[in-house]
Amino acid sequence: MKKAVIVFSGGVDSVCAVSYLKSKYDLYGITFSYGQKANSEIAAAKSFAKKLGLKQHKIIDIGFMKDLYGNSNVLTSSKRKIPSEFEYSIVVPIRNAVFLSIASAWAFTLNATLVAYGAHTGDKNYPDCRPIFAKKLESAFNQGEIDGIKSKLRKNIEIWSPYRVGLSKSDLLKSGMSILGDSIFKTWSCYSNKRYHCGVCESCNNRKTAFAKAGIIDKTKYLK
Repeated sequence: MKKAVIVFSGGVDSVCAVSYLKSKYDLYGITFSYGQKANSEIAAAKSFAKKLGLKQHKIIDIGFMKDLYGNSNVLTSSKRKIPSEFEYSIVVPIRNAVFLSIASAWAFTLNATLVAYGAHTGDKNYPDCRPIFAKKLESAFNQGEIDGIKSKLRKNIEIWSPYRVGLSKSDLLKSGMSILGDSIFKTWSCYSNKRYHCGVCESCNNRKTAFAKAGIIDKTKYLK
């Protein structure tokens, strides 16, 4: 079976993306600790890596990014309040480029043919989730290994996301439920780091909406 590396946050999108891909690929998960407030997602990633049978799961500490990001965004800054609906303050500058660069380096060494992340059609507000971004990054990475690819030492990689094939968050949830059942409610979407999902941040609100659109009763524990 072909190999794929997936950026695996422990959130519902990346977990469901694994559910969607697991029948087609041997999957290798990579999780990043980048100074995010929501470090509960890392514990979720560890748990779901085992549940979903990832071939390997690596947790990479790039906490130095928090210092570089400073107060540029609400997800890493301790001084900024997390909004309940989309504001550009939520966007972490080219976060997916950083993640996908490292994931692709691993993919080339594994001779994997796919690098995946959980961006879906509902992520249109995030520039580094859009298909045009993934396509250009894919081209750049393959150009960066073009000699190895031509000499057959490396394999050409595709950067895949649900967004690139027209899948919504609700579509992903349906796929995830078919594989995971109620354990899907243990994924972590919240931008904060409380015992339960806060229920009021933009990500929690998107989660609630997606479950409703998918026709799935949301059993996630929310504080509000």
